[in-house]
Amino acid sequence: QLQLVESGGGLVQPGGSLRLSCAASGFSLARYTVTWFHQAPGKERKGVSCISRSDDIKYYGDSANGRFTISRDNAKNMVYLQMNNLRPEDTGVYFCAASWVGMVMTPNLVDYWGKGILVTVSS
Repeated sequence: QLQLVESGGGLVQPGGSLRLSCAASGFSLARYTVTWFHQAPGKERKGVSCISRSDDIKYYGDSANGRFTISRDNAKNMVYLQMNNLRPEDTGVYFCAASWVGMVMTPNLVDYWGKGILVTVSS
């Protein structure tokens, strides 16, 4: 069974950090680009960061640039998102997504989705 499972979310104070993990099972994540999406309450899902298959290209959305770092470990079938200097507007559900077509920052080109993990940034 093909699965992506996110972990590492939770409640954090503004200015704090979290590291999200995405674990793939049932397929080789190394064959896909991986994107982290963020869905704030009542809003559409938006691409936060994307990483290429070989880890040589990384995209960041405007809100993530300079604060978040995406990385992957193909040997472990894992992708990570290090989030620093978190803000209340970073609150929402974060989804890990795998895409065959290439670097993706929009939801319509994703092949596989995780179920998401909740991040709450609040004092």
